[in-house]
Amino acid sequence: MHLKKIAIVAGEKSGDYLGSEIVSALKKRHPNAEFVGLAGPLMQAQGVRSLAEMEKISIMGFDGLLSSIFEILSIRKKLRDFFLDWQPDVFIGIDVPDFNLGLELKLKQSGTPVAHCVSPTVWAWRGGRITKIKRAIHKMLALFPFEEDYYKRHDTPVVCIGHPLANQVRNWVLPNEFIEAFPKKKERRIAILPGSRMSEVGRLAATMFAGARALASKFEHIEFVIPAANSKLADYMRDLEEFDPSIMRIADGYSRDVLASSDIAILASGTAALEAALFAKPMVVMYQVSKLTAWHAGRTMQVSHYSMPNHLTSPPAVKEFVQEEANVENLVGEVSRLLEDHDYYQTMQAALAAIAPELDKDFGLLSAKAIEDLVAQLSPAK
Repeated sequence: MHLKKIAIVAGEKSGDYLGSEIVSALKKRHPNAEFVGLAGPLMQAQGVRSLAEMEKISIMGFDGLLSSIFEILSIRKKLRDFFLDWQPDVFIGIDVPDFNLGLELKLKQSGTPVAHCVSPTVWAWRGGRITKIKRAIHKMLALFPFEEDYYKRHDTPVVCIGHPLANQVRNWVLPNEFIEAFPKKKERRIAILPGSRMSEVGRLAATMFAGARALASKFEHIEFVIPAANSKLADYMRDLEEFDPSIMRIADGYSRDVLASSDIAILASGTAALEAALFAKPMVVMYQVSKLTAWHAGRTMQVSHYSMPNHLTSPPAVKEFVQEEANVENLVGEVSRLLEDHDYYQTMQAALAAIAPELDKDFGLLSAKAIEDLVAQLSPAK
């Protein structure tokens, strides 16, 4: 089999990372393949030609969708028209289901084999989406074993490919440049990750920083390091009234190094929570969205927990504070318990430490083989 044209679309920083791993694996097996779609810097470094700015479709909740809908639809139409004309050997959609599923449906109807990587949280809320997913794709590439079980129960072709970061964190080595730039000055380091989107940071950073200040006045042996996804977010956080440079340091990038070097994490629910879990870092998860998004989620929610670590541990290991409960008082109380109660800290850390081994698979190879098997099944002449 020789794949020549591969369409691939990611819409967020985490998807760009996963996409770069998939592209790297496919390039080794199909060195002459051309990759075109929607890509961030990591995928572009692997040679993917991006037809638009990936960040344009990174949204959070209904409020973000409403403010950007026309631009997002325009980008999707541009991609759809290009792919229908280009006729790729396969389409790979990575996450952003509200964007990708509509595109995938059109391409599937045109005869293009379609794989989707990163399951929508259909098992958690808006369960009716499984019908749309089954119509739009040929195969789901799931990151987690429980998702594979879910799709099998719903008669949807699926393969569990694990998570590439699980292998990396088990062999993580802090770079010297990070150690030199951010030496540990106190006994305990606490990472603060309020999000990678401005909407998340705008809702959570001030509360997290106020909590950090309260904790610093209570415990002399702690320090705070805050990785910023980009310079715009770094500048925004430095300008917040609650930011205190005497106890907080902002690291431009280095999010995984900050987590690896920390003892506790305070973070927004999302990819960062999974990454902290893979590093086995006890954490506090905070989650805030607009009232409209919260109302809609409340009507369709099928699970009692938001963060991925709590879906990968039994019983749920991590404390979550959602909406109004995501406040300074609750944050300070939970972090104080992690600092003062050694048994509580150790129990959470042990539960989280079991996650990485379960997800440590050959992500790139499994993804590439699943995509090849799909194409062979649907386009045997390739």
